Amino acid sequence: ISMQEIAAHKSSESCWLVINDKVYDVTKFLEEHPGGEEVLLEQAGGYATEPFEDVGHSTDARELMAKYLIGE
Repeated sequence: ISMQEIAAHKSSESCWLVINDKVYDVTKFLEEHPGGEEVLLEQAGGYATEPFEDVGHSTDARELMAKYLIGE
């Protein structure tokens, strides 16, 4: 998936993030995110590895991400 395509998905209607070189469509997760949807939308359409790692997500959170993986 190209960065140009990823960059087009930066809204609450379609929210894609790149974390550790993997692309996730987190649109359906926005309302469920414990940190609020705003923090995901701030990173939408681009690289979110650093903010993701800075927060220190749990193993459960990392496992949950698998169902939102759409590409690399």
